[in-house]
Amino acid sequence: MALTGVEEERTALGRSLLDRKHLTSDWMPAFIAVPRAAFLPDLVWPYDMSTGDTVAVDRRDEPKLWAAYADADVPIVTQWDDSAGESRGSVPTSSASMPSVVFRMLSALDVRAGHRLLEIGTGTGWNAALLASRLGVDNVTSIEIDPDVADAARGRLAAEGLLCTVLTRDGADGDETGAPYDRIIATAGVREIPPAWLRDTAPGGRIIAPWGTHFSNEDALVRLDLAEDQASASGRFLGPVEFMKLRSQRSPFAGHRAYVPDGVSGADRGTTTVTEEQLLGDGRFAVTRFAVGLRVRDCHHQAAAERDGARPVWFYGLTDRSWACVVFRDGHAEAQVWQSGPRRLWDEVSAALTWWRTAGEPGYERFGLTVTAHGQHAWLDCPTEVWDV
Repeated sequence: MALTGVEEERTALGRSLLDRKHLTSDWMPAFIAVPRAAFLPDLVWPYDMSTGDTVAVDRRDEPKLWAAYADADVPIVTQWDDSAGESRGSVPTSSASMPSVVFRMLSALDVRAGHRLLEIGTGTGWNAALLASRLGVDNVTSIEIDPDVADAARGRLAAEGLLCTVLTRDGADGDETGAPYDRIIATAGVREIPPAWLRDTAPGGRIIAPWGTHFSNEDALVRLDLAEDQASASGRFLGPVEFMKLRSQRSPFAGHRAYVPDGVSGADRGTTTVTEEQLLGDGRFAVTRFAVGLRVRDCHHQAAAERDGARPVWFYGLTDRSWACVVFRDGHAEAQVWQSGPRRLWDEVSAALTWWRTAGEPGYERFGLTVTAHGQHAWLDCPTEVWDV
């Protein structure tokens, strides 16, 4: 279908999404019918892809710039610190995902006429509107934990004639009353697939979710198909993404000073020949961090900025106060390592890197996840070598 009649900015966005194969022909009518701009508040904080920061843009003051961001392939923060306040906070807690990610996820859903769908994380309401436009308002239910965000989304959906059911509750609890659903899509990152989602999915149904470990804030999109007996769901990862986390699954990391209040004195010292590039990979969403996070459970890491030719990378145990630090220095073949606590976290990370390299440095698509009511297991290539995550 051509993009005839769409505003110039949306035309450019649509063509870009088509060229990059994020927007497919079956989702084109919904893209045309449901403008993203209709679901954004006046004050937004678009993510500046060139600087890596957010910038405040108010439609009341800069309508043209606001409209340009609304029709750009960038994520837009719409709330900070779990509050609908009128100022930038410290932690973004609600947003409008970048359109390319939205349509990648919708394409992975593989929805069909007559399907009933449950969305976890209503946010602005744009994703729910796209789904309601495709499936009909009676077939879409969306859950939003924040009452103010939910109310605003209902208003925008109603204004567009696409008011589906929007429930105000914790998305981790699912919607047993409305189940079974043929598809579940989560627009919040998770560290565990809630058992309620398996319960609420019809046999043979599908779950699409951004999943990751507490090793970093990054996620990977996973496509899980539910077994006919509803006892398990399994599938592969599709590629990297990053979402705000389900509130009940946010990182329990207590902060650096809770682990290292008095510096590294007293910690065990050593060296490593692992390089900074081998550990951190090349740029954002490096698969090395994803792979290490799969193998090193209950661990969070932070890489500090380079200063005076040195860059420390810290690792923190999330079930105790174990920690480790490796410091890379320009021009040095070996890096200094400090470790403290009952876990040897650097040893675990180093072993995970060796395992990943020995396996052929697999990308996201070679990893998979299997979920049951009793836990979840990651696997590589096929569900024969599995480990708890």
